[in-house]
Amino acid sequence: MAQNAAARSCPYSHAPTDFDPFDLTDPFPFYEWARQQDPVFFSSALNYYVVTRYDDIKAIFDDWKTFSSENAQAPVRPMGEAGKKILKDGGFTTYSGLSARVPPDHTRIRKLVQGCFGPRRFNAIEPQIRNIVNRAIDGFAGKGGVDFFTEFAYDVPALVLFKLVGVPDEDVAKVKNWAVSRALLTWGNLSDEEQIPHAHGLVGYWNYCTALVEKRKGDLTDDLPGDLIRLQREGADISDHEIASVLYSILFAGHETTTTLIANGVRELLDHRETWEAIVADPSKIPNAIEEILRYSPTVIAWRRRALAPATIGGVEIPQGADLLLLLGSANRDEAIFDAPSRFEINRPNARNHIAFGYGIHYCPGQQLAKLELNIALQELTRRIPDLRLKPGQDFRFTRNTSFRVPTGLPVTFGAVAV
Repeated sequence: MAQNAAARSCPYSHAPTDFDPFDLTDPFPFYEWARQQDPVFFSSALNYYVVTRYDDIKAIFDDWKTFSSENAQAPVRPMGEAGKKILKDGGFTTYSGLSARVPPDHTRIRKLVQGCFGPRRFNAIEPQIRNIVNRAIDGFAGKGGVDFFTEFAYDVPALVLFKLVGVPDEDVAKVKNWAVSRALLTWGNLSDEEQIPHAHGLVGYWNYCTALVEKRKGDLTDDLPGDLIRLQREGADISDHEIASVLYSILFAGHETTTTLIANGVRELLDHRETWEAIVADPSKIPNAIEEILRYSPTVIAWRRRALAPATIGGVEIPQGADLLLLLGSANRDEAIFDAPSRFEINRPNARNHIAFGYGIHYCPGQQLAKLELNIALQELTRRIPDLRLKPGQDFRFTRNTSFRVPTGLPVTFGAVAV
């Protein structure tokens, strides 16, 4: 089956054998070809079946009993022996808080997390988010030009999230560096030697999470780990290891993905200048512009599942035990769902039908916070720096991995900055 899927004739310039799952610079032309010509194909580069159409991907997400999330956080490239030893010797014992769990554990833990990490906390922290955004703008206001990714998008989401989780500001850089190690080891294509420093980073990251749980047990502060331990003491069924695992996931997903969302969103708006000018003139357009950013340029461009039983997807037989790569970035530009999907249109009426946050039982619990942060960021950026522009002549480049479309930089220029 794998050979047949990969060997289909190709009437155009693309073919499944051309697919480089780690190159996210501009994968969309290939995605378009694949949706039309080979919507479910086998990638020999990954040993995964690749799914490209919206309806097929939603159906897979919806059928968690057949298509397990157990491989969602497993390293795409297996760990080498040296890396494995570092993890074992360092006491690393987790890979996921929620995204790779299945019911009943997933249901039990997610219910508790959602009760603590939800609208009440997000609404309460909104003034702090605005202050963090404006302090970041103040930090580069007099420079006339900066790398927006490093000067704004990189730190703002971390400072927001870490307040919710109770991480002090002085630990931000350390945790961000550990998050890079996690991303590269899980979704990257590192050699055995390249894995070694990041394996040490992963150990440091996990030990930080377990230490945070222990610290909160002695000091029940008003934050996410404090809430979970309080519930545990009241009889909730959640272990210390599970709380640490939740922190391990949220301390990554809750800021790395929002960093990328903010950077990609500002890039698209500035690259399509008329859309930036539209939200400068009318900030009420920002919420739907955010939905279109998520559709057109999602942070998470691919996610993974494993077939627990034989199945058929898009007419292709999938054997039991097969791994699947679901191209969310392709689904969000499916012609069957979105008119003129390759056009960036901030007034698109059905933009919110995207699946940038997944679908089904594993739908991202932090999606409201991510959109709130980008909304506030765009409100303040358009108010204070309406003439923000991309630095001319730059090439947009992205970190090589399968799943997160992370820009390597975003140079911008501007004139005066309002107070």
